[in-house]
Amino acid sequence: MSSTYTLPSSLATPAFHTFLTRLHNTLQTAFSHRRPWYELIDKTAFSRPLSISNATSRIRKNISYFRINYLTILSQILAFSLLSHPFSLCILLSLLAAWLFLYLFRPSDHPVIILGRVYSDRETLGGLITASIIVIFLTSIGSLIMTSMLIGLGVVCVHGAFRVPEDLFLDEQDSLGGIGMLSMLSSAATSAGAHMV
Repeated sequence: MSSTYTLPSSLATPAFHTFLTRLHNTLQTAFSHRRPWYELIDKTAFSRPLSISNATSRIRKNISYFRINYLTILSQILAFSLLSHPFSLCILLSLLAAWLFLYLFRPSDHPVIILGRVYSDRETLGGLITASIIVIFLTSIGSLIMTSMLIGLGVVCVHGAFRVPEDLFLDEQDSLGGIGMLSMLSSAATSAGAHMV
């Protein structure tokens, strides 16, 4: 009798709970650093850059100041692109779910069993990496993501080059150190390891 790995046991793991808590706290902290949108679209603060170096300097300063706003714009463009291609979105969500529940948040005492065969962590990781490479690089999903990101970066760079940063208070740099998906995943994995010991 063959059994397969079930998702509900993964959802009950301390690592998954820690991940969700950290994700919520990270998003809350990030959005607290967002600048008011009226500053971003203030028509009186736009002018043509005098040179390439002036445009580059403006982009650097504006990215530093409006980083959360720009990340929001990038994510909205990516989300719109994926929502306009629902099949690609379903495949990416399936791939993400496979990574989360078959590898990242799977309890160590629950091996992956498919069709009566037990797969080691190394085999599971290899299968997930292979599936990710196939999905992202050998299908149209990779070009869809790259196109969306390039459009988003183009919008950010054009805005950053034409937005005069002289009225922005750049000396109040807020550090968002430790905020990011990788730090959340590593913290969740560390916490899961502590709970298993």
